[in-house]
Amino acid sequence: MTSALPERSNAELARLLARVALQDRAAFEQVYRLTSDHLLGLAHGILNRRDRAEDVLQEAFMNVWYGAAGFNPAIATPMTWLINIVRNKSIDKLRSGKTERASTVELDDEAMELPDDGTQQPQRLLEESLLRAHIDSCMAGLAAVQRQAIALAYYRGMVHTEIAEVLGAPLGTVKAWVRRGVDKLKSCLETAGVEAA
Repeated sequence: MTSALPERSNAELARLLARVALQDRAAFEQVYRLTSDHLLGLAHGILNRRDRAEDVLQEAFMNVWYGAAGFNPAIATPMTWLINIVRNKSIDKLRSGKTERASTVELDDEAMELPDDGTQQPQRLLEESLLRAHIDSCMAGLAAVQRQAIALAYYRGMVHTEIAEVLGAPLGTVKAWVRRGVDKLKSCLETAGVEAA
């Protein structure tokens, strides 16, 4: 799907996304106002439920806020980039809904008695929060294309050929971005004292 916006609007969106990458809240609000109706319509068209479409839109704009630095106007127009985020989140939501319905079974009282596994302990939550902060910091040190390729591979579960298609880049280049990005990420995390899993 391509952008239907005029060139002037695309240029304005690209400028705003650059400001969002610097955590400019006013620019983020403008991006939302300019695009949310269209993106909500797209999500609703995939999910056929307004509440789920609104959830997807919220998740997508969280990605925009935290991932705007990964937007590359040389690879895609701003609207195409936003549409891809919403489309992928909508498809993920659609799949998770089907899986959830398929796996729903009637549970007895015994099944509801879960042992305390320690995952909600304050120390563990703190450690996980610090780990996320280290990962975010190390990701910020990568080139934008590496960040984008790694995010598509690890957060979206895409294979190299899918990433190449989304980013409009040659397969070999995408493989290099992912490989070098992961190497830099591992090195950064080791320097920060985070052990590789």
